[in-house]
Amino acid sequence: MSGLFGLFGGRTQRGLESPAQPLTSAALSEFLGGVQSDTGVPVSETTALRASPVWRAVSLIAGVSSALPLPVYRRGTREKEQSGLLEDPHPDLTPVELWRFAYTYRVLWGNSYIQKVRSGAGQVKELWPVSSDRVQVVREKPDDANPSGKWFYVTDDWGVLHFLTPRDILHIPGLGYDGLTGCSPVRLASQGIGLAQAAEKSAARLFGSGNIVGGVLQTEQRLEPDQAARLKERWKAKLSGVSNSHEIAVLDSGASYTPIAMPNSDAQFLESRQFQVVEIARMFGVPPFLLMSTEKSTSWGTGLEQQAQGWITFDLNPTWLVPTEQRVTKELLPPSLYANYQMGGLLRGDSQARATFYRAMRDVGAFSADDVRALEEMPPLPEGAGGDVYLQPMYMAPLGSNPLAPEGDQPAGASANRARAAALMAEAQRLLAGPDEIEEGF
Repeated sequence: MSGLFGLFGGRTQRGLESPAQPLTSAALSEFLGGVQSDTGVPVSETTALRASPVWRAVSLIAGVSSALPLPVYRRGTREKEQSGLLEDPHPDLTPVELWRFAYTYRVLWGNSYIQKVRSGAGQVKELWPVSSDRVQVVREKPDDANPSGKWFYVTDDWGVLHFLTPRDILHIPGLGYDGLTGCSPVRLASQGIGLAQAAEKSAARLFGSGNIVGGVLQTEQRLEPDQAARLKERWKAKLSGVSNSHEIAVLDSGASYTPIAMPNSDAQFLESRQFQVVEIARMFGVPPFLLMSTEKSTSWGTGLEQQAQGWITFDLNPTWLVPTEQRVTKELLPPSLYANYQMGGLLRGDSQARATFYRAMRDVGAFSADDVRALEEMPPLPEGAGGDVYLQPMYMAPLGSNPLAPEGDQPAGASANRARAAALMAEAQRLLAGPDEIEEGF
């Protein structure tokens, strides 16, 4: 079985030609370009990307989420296992490209749909993303063949309607209210996105029409067109350009110059455009500075680092990553395995944070040198170099005690700690000794 569905285009399940689709003004508007906002700008999941804050928010969530490593572990342990499906899920797309499509659909439409292409033995061998506007989800009475009761009505590239079950479709819904599908953030935020696009159009028309002038030269005499042109050219030649800045203007014949400042209404218009960036950032759960809006915050420093960490903790991980982990574990992996995003990849841009984390984990014996090198995508140390050795603090003893003191000076119950410390010191000396010394018994 091969993939039935492409990524874009094709017919939707319920078009205007369908008898089940009422011919209302809202349906016609949605078919022609999206939900009609009060600004008069139609907003849909695709046209919303024309607003730069929406594009940035979608690309940020989809890009960061898809770029994180998604290793597979055996339950009850932290031993990594190989998953050929997750490492090479599509004959053409890379894993990052596949999951970037999936996250883009979920951010815009509120749902991700991926077709499970199975082999003759019934094993999932490929994953094909399906455009969310081609899918309609319904719930019917559960039975043995479909315990969930979910059915996916999917239109393929050739206009053929397919009735599929969760065995064929991996569905990752976003936040919703019916337990079946997620709500489209773009539809819910259509007014704010439409206002941002309308403001951008208004600004483009304002500057494109050339209605903004720098100033007005006035004279008491009536000037002929050629006289006005010569006066304008003389003014520009004398006082325009960087070299003529702070020059003194001398006007005669009753001429006067009046500069034109930006009206307060235009200044408020620019402020409204900035406010829409904050509104869109709030709707998608992204801090404004990640949308390149740093007017009210510093563009560098620990404050932004804490905001970024807060975004990862309170939005990126619970809203986008955890649902994907659990859905992949539930539907694509055997019961003995589970998928878990490697969040440490987000620290790769901060060498100081990585060094501090690795040092702490190495000091408590959680990481070996080879473990650290593996996280940095470096090969292990040569055999015999001690790269697989786990270290631990040598003087683990009750507070106030000296594990090297004579046995009679030890507090009650400390003899075991003293023996353990002595054994650890002996082992450390053995590891530090050269090969010749070990053979000679030193």
